[in-house]
Amino acid sequence: MNDTSTGKSVRFTLDPNTPLSDEAKVRLARLAAMPDSEIDFSDIPPSPADAEWTRPGVPPTENKQQVTLRLDADVLDYFRQSGRRYQTRINQVLRTYMQAHTGQPRTGK
Repeated sequence: MNDTSTGKSVRFTLDPNTPLSDEAKVRLARLAAMPDSEIDFSDIPPSPADAEWTRPGVPPTENKQQVTLRLDADVLDYFRQSGRRYQTRINQVLRTYMQAHTGQPRTGK
């Protein structure tokens, strides 16, 4: 495993060429066989009421339209520097603005 410091987070990558130990294989098999009802969530703090959970990499269910949009270079650079799926984040910012100005409730979109 390699660890790379990214500031507040530490990322680990598993070398696929390194075999798992027998102990790790047993633990993984035990976890895979455990029903969800036996998972202990007691040490997890409650989620904030306004939290929006999304699954990265899952295509949206609604149809999006491709448009040409002129953005200031610094605005575009800001979103591009935030990583992959920056266009989705721009869409989320625009959706929040729209909802604030139309009185629409926030949704998980």
